[in-house]
Amino acid sequence: MSIVSSTRRKVILGLGGLAAYSVSPIKVQASQTILGERNLEFYNIHTRERAQGYYWVDGIYQEDTLNNFSHLLRDHRENLAAPMDKRLYELLYQLNKTLNISEEFHVISGYRSPKTNQMLASKSHAVATKSYHMRGMAIDIAIPDVKLSHLREAAISLKLGGVGYYPKSGFIHVDTGRVRIW
Repeated sequence: MSIVSSTRRKVILGLGGLAAYSVSPIKVQASQTILGERNLEFYNIHTRERAQGYYWVDGIYQEDTLNNFSHLLRDHRENLAAPMDKRLYELLYQLNKTLNISEEFHVISGYRSPKTNQMLASKSHAVATKSYHMRGMAIDIAIPDVKLSHLREAAISLKLGGVGYYPKSGFIHVDTGRVRIW
């Protein structure tokens, strides 16, 4: 009977120590990962509008900035805006970090209404009929001082979604769908 009690005591002490060990470092890591600011800048080549701002501050998305970004990334043909996927902003932020720059993204296409996407798909086989643009999960971009092939390679290295390369049109496509390359 004393052997069972001793074993039980060791198990309880071991579990207690394991619990204390596993909780302490996580609290420290969590507090470090939510501090800071994330900034993005956009230029819409069709409307010639610019937007920039801190979209994430100390772990909180800044709704005013996100609304400004969604407006700039609207379907300029239909003048319709939709909330963009926050993961798309994270992807773009990581893309700037990977390239070690903080440059303005030139936007060729952000959100697309189903009507606009259908019109574009009828004119080009390069436009997907179920495009992520219609869900606010895709953006076509360029950065003037960054070689397009470098931008593509940096986006591919992130493995955060799809990456399309359109060198003749001068942009890359990135989205937050499954990881794929074309």
